Amino acid sequence: QYSPDSVAGADGEIDPTEVTFPGCSCRSSSCVPPECPCLSRGENYSSSLRLRLAEQQEQRFSRPVFECNSLCQCGEGCQNRLVQRGLQLRLQVFRTERKGWGVRALEPVPRGAFVCEYAGEVLGSAEAHRRIQAQTPQDTNYIIAVREHLHDGRVMETFVDPTRIGNVGRFLNHSCEPNLFMVPVRVDSMVPKLALFAATDISAGEELSYDYSGRFHNLPGTSREHNPPEEENSLRKPCYCDSRTCASFLPWDSSLFSTP
Repeated sequence: QYSPDSVAGADGEIDPTEVTFPGCSCRSSSCVPPECPCLSRGENYSSSLRLRLAEQQEQRFSRPVFECNSLCQCGEGCQNRLVQRGLQLRLQVFRTERKGWGVRALEPVPRGAFVCEYAGEVLGSAEAHRRIQAQTPQDTNYIIAVREHLHDGRVMETFVDPTRIGNVGRFLNHSCEPNLFMVPVRVDSMVPKLALFAATDISAGEELSYDYSGRFHNLPGTSREHNPPEEENSLRKPCYCDSRTCASFLPWDSSLFSTP
């Protein structure tokens, strides 16, 4: 079932559509810092509606992204509303030679531009682990676990499963040298939208990909991926990204296969 936005999972533990953030009282058509409380919470988009990439790389911790929400007084044209507007680019799902389905852009995509969300059922930790452990080695795994490392040492986890309900993001392939990267963007609540942005200028017709492990655009050591024993390699899926730094296998996170 196609859904442009994430929905509550079958476990009913998390509702991504719930509005819990207060809205700003800005009366202008487009909010500006520092007057807008939404903008003061985290990172701002540039005037060309792109994510500011340089600042993220210069800091030890990326600033979070909070967009204006449904309770805000600003207009729909506010430049702090980007991911919530959904897909704006022309994308195409196509059959690749060795990787199954893939997604490519039908138009040039500038660096920092929002491409699409990775949408699906938002699950609680227990249900996410249950579904992953029920999979066989032949099953395709679409469940993603996003971990945000806070400055005080806490880790926030978000699990999204687009296996049965999802959007075009579920067809994106992994690459060890990707042209997209994922950023959690919050609009109405602490449940983030898993937004994919262009890491570089992308040409029309180029396949879109991101690093499933989370290593790309992040500090070393933040990924839970590890090098499994040789006998576990038989269970891992080969990587066909054909990049110069290809790791030969798709990312492996053993914590997802243990009891939470």
